[in-house]
Amino acid sequence: MRISARADYAVRAALQLAAAHDAAPLKAEAIADGQGISHKFLEGILGDMRRGGLVLSQRGGNGGYWLAKPAETISVADVIRCVDGPLVSVRGVRPPELSYTGVAESLLPLWIALRASVRQVLDGVSLADVAAAKLPPEISALAEDPESWTNP
Repeated sequence: MRISARADYAVRAALQLAAAHDAAPLKAEAIADGQGISHKFLEGILGDMRRGGLVLSQRGGNGGYWLAKPAETISVADVIRCVDGPLVSVRGVRPPELSYTGVAESLLPLWIALRASVRQVLDGVSLADVAAAKLPPEISALAEDPESWTNP
């Protein structure tokens, strides 16, 4: 699985918004500067997130962006899906829509298992979890495994 720059930037922007939940709306420039993201690229991402119902925006001097829902109710997967589509696809096709024959038949359950695993991790972590640096124990355990940090 590969996380695109677009997805990475979207999650980072959403985390900035989650951390500022009680403050005034954040301007795109402030988010871009705070995360070292191109302002122009971020505007497109925030537009997708607005259309996807994850953020709200207001124009003007007091305007900016804020989360449309509490950070506890938005998973990291929600953000990635909003800007990049399905979490796992094979050649742009969702695994349940695939079919294989012959010796490759057992690939389909493998891709389904991969999708289930990715969903379990990314749907199981909210923006609030990451913003508070309090990942769920099962996610922390995966990250603390030394094998998780090696490049095979």
